[in-house]
Amino acid sequence: MTALRRALLASAAAALLAGCATPGGTPIPPLKQDNCTAMQGTRIAPSAIGLPSGAATIDSATMVAASDLAVAERGATPAGMITPALPAHCKVLGRIAPVDPQAPAIHFQVNLPVQWNGRSVQYGGGGFNGVLITGTALVPAARYDQPVPLARGYVTYGTDSGHQNQPGQPPQTFALNDEALVNFAHASYKKVRDVAVAVMRQAYGRDPQKLYFVGSSEGGREGVMMAQRYPQDFDGILSRVPVLNWTGLQHAGLRDGLAITGDAWLSPAHVKLVHDAVLASCDGADGLTDSVVSNPVGCRERFNVELLRCSATTGPTCLNDAQIRAVKTLHAPLDLPAEIAHGVRQYPGRGPSGENTRSFGPTGGWQSWWTGTQAPAFPPVQANGIAWFYGAGAIQYFYARNPQADLRSYRIQDHLPRVREVSALMDATNPDLSAFQARGGKLILLENMADYAQSPYAGIAYFQSVQQRLGADNVRRFARLYTAPGVDHVGTGAPGNAELFPALVDWVEQGREPAGLQLVEQEGRPPFAVTRARPLCEWPTWPRYKGGDPNAAASFECTR
Repeated sequence: MTALRRALLASAAAALLAGCATPGGTPIPPLKQDNCTAMQGTRIAPSAIGLPSGAATIDSATMVAASDLAVAERGATPAGMITPALPAHCKVLGRIAPVDPQAPAIHFQVNLPVQWNGRSVQYGGGGFNGVLITGTALVPAARYDQPVPLARGYVTYGTDSGHQNQPGQPPQTFALNDEALVNFAHASYKKVRDVAVAVMRQAYGRDPQKLYFVGSSEGGREGVMMAQRYPQDFDGILSRVPVLNWTGLQHAGLRDGLAITGDAWLSPAHVKLVHDAVLASCDGADGLTDSVVSNPVGCRERFNVELLRCSATTGPTCLNDAQIRAVKTLHAPLDLPAEIAHGVRQYPGRGPSGENTRSFGPTGGWQSWWTGTQAPAFPPVQANGIAWFYGAGAIQYFYARNPQADLRSYRIQDHLPRVREVSALMDATNPDLSAFQARGGKLILLENMADYAQSPYAGIAYFQSVQQRLGADNVRRFARLYTAPGVDHVGTGAPGNAELFPALVDWVEQGREPAGLQLVEQEGRPPFAVTRARPLCEWPTWPRYKGGDPNAAASFECTR
């Protein structure tokens, strides 16, 4: 056993003995192998599921030996390169039958630790889902050296959201089936939650005493949707960069993609040009020149893209008129021609900051999400930005319901009833969280301010709508919104990792409000040394440098 694994397991054991013991204080007998394997082939009746559903079937239940931490050479995201150390556990795989025989089944995985602490964590998905979420990864924004919930004694689980991606088919194809769309919107997470509780009851002879949900991006939307639609189901929810205004985002993806067709497309050299100009305008405004724009809201006033306009010949050192218009379009809100769910009429603009964050898969700035390595194609191709690939497919399969719909002539007005129908299903923008608060629920939101997968200002607008509905002082009793300046969608570009999940658990179970949290940037190899840190500031404050070690959180203060 490696020294690092011993340290991680010791940390997990200490957490179990200190703050993470069984909530009721009653010891739970260890899960035996026979109890695990006996579940294989069992059926969970539809009556155990709180929505109309077919039965759930456990296809396999096998004991898995403890495993060591491993770090891959490459991965889609920095956190995705890390396979955490896991304890011995029972791995349960199963499926929930649909009501509509033409709809796909919902697949799920539940991980049952030998020594259970009486709690559970549901993991959200990402993108358009269609891939089984195992519940064994790092939680969103977690420090790399933090034991995962399964290693701390939590039951963990996840789902594919009720459809499976097929080779050669766009990931949005499933939306042509009504039940599959409802499952993706919200129903699958509720159904899997109920099935997981039934599995825990069967394995341990009792229900979980505390239930948590963690998710990022699409998974962040799922978590907030649970607080809105099923407020009695979870005690604590951690939501990072959630795509709450989902309908607005997809239509913004269409608008912003169309804005860079033809001569308006920005090459990597143009992206760097804009990025450098943003830093020149805004980097030092926080008292420190460190390639991080700590106050992106203030930067919106300082940065003037017009100063990059070509005066004569065009080239990589200036922007033509079409490119100037494209950047202004990205930064501007999308005004919708009619109200969608919960009175929403707008999707906020994106940027500035983080334009040239290194691009690799879903990691990065403009090239990953907006510009790609070639101008938007019809139909989209892999070389396009992810937002175009996602938004164009959503328009065709969710709203127009026509895979051949002409993206250049699509108008919301022509599809308004369908747009509103999908918005009512998908958009997690209901500001009334009073039922979630009343049951004692706690919610932590984290927005990364250099995010081009979605606008962080959409999450901010939602939080403000909750404050307007319930009162800011009241909201502070059960919800927090934090921001991470300079950080992209998946946590790179600046310090973006924090001990948010432990803070959520302490808030739920000990009544300790989150305080003194830090954002850290870490090396991607053990022992995951911290290279720089910042205070994690509550919106609307941001970290200003006050002097001292520029890599230490204590050298900054949260300010307005």
